[in-house]
Amino acid sequence: MQNLTNFPGNATNSQKSLSVIIKVCVVIPFFCIFLYCIVVMLHTFASHRHFLDNSRYILFAYMLINDTLQLLSSVLLFLFIMGNVKFAIVYCAPLLFFSTSTFQNTPLILAAMSLERYVAIFYPLQRPAAWRADRIWVIILSLWLVSCILPIVDFSLGETKPGMNVFSTPVLCKTVVLNSSPVQTLFKVSLNGLFFTVVAAIIMFTYMRILLETRKMRQDRASVGKAMHTVLLHGFQLLLCMSAFTHPVTESRISMQAGWLQEHISFFNYFCFILLPRFLSPLIYGLRDESLRGYMRGAVLCCSHRHRISPRALATKPRVK
Repeated sequence: MQNLTNFPGNATNSQKSLSVIIKVCVVIPFFCIFLYCIVVMLHTFASHRHFLDNSRYILFAYMLINDTLQLLSSVLLFLFIMGNVKFAIVYCAPLLFFSTSTFQNTPLILAAMSLERYVAIFYPLQRPAAWRADRIWVIILSLWLVSCILPIVDFSLGETKPGMNVFSTPVLCKTVVLNSSPVQTLFKVSLNGLFFTVVAAIIMFTYMRILLETRKMRQDRASVGKAMHTVLLHGFQLLLCMSAFTHPVTESRISMQAGWLQEHISFFNYFCFILLPRFLSPLIYGLRDESLRGYMRGAVLCCSHRHRISPRALATKPRVK
């Protein structure tokens, strides 16, 4: 996948070992904090039935699961590269496929969430069947199928190097192994551009329509205004996703200005433009929601309170008659 960059070994062994340790110690705590917040959010969804009866929250929970799977596969690939772990392409390809498809799925989910707000505002009583909570799985399945198009076609166009056996030759699990032809590069750039252009157009369309509707409506301006801000937030999340494609520009600028090693520039881009957007995007959206934030605060406080009270104290606590 494009978010895993090359880390050339042009430093001394001791410096390289220290650099690897620092990078791993930076990435793993961030991932653990993110995973904890996601678990709390998903536990909140599962504990309160009314969240599962709302299409918006179902799509948001789906985005949380998708981003968690994407980060998990991305961090695994990062650790394999940091540890210089090599294995055959037949084992590497499924991991790269899974990482790429979940990466492509995020902007599609943002577009679906924006369209859901549009449908909720303009068709509150005549909502199409696919956008109801009990049928939203149709939208989710469609998003998965579309997001798998890029890796399927991309890997189909790929050609292994002469003399390389996909079942036995050990390689570093990077996209360059399966992504070596100019045709693949052109296809990937074109499809990514089309992907994000369509999603940006959908978000812009829904935002403008809701903005115009806010000016017309005299009643219930608050709910329409919240929907408008939600769609605007989806646009910001899309910009965070698109920052992953700025790494060629940032690499050239940093190498000219700061003179860093290529491996440090690659890690800087990986952390700032791949990991951080995935960390921030669901947290910003989830903590912004008042009802979800309240339930999450209650879940965290309840959990911490249980840890402070020992089982023996609970057993000896007098009963109130």
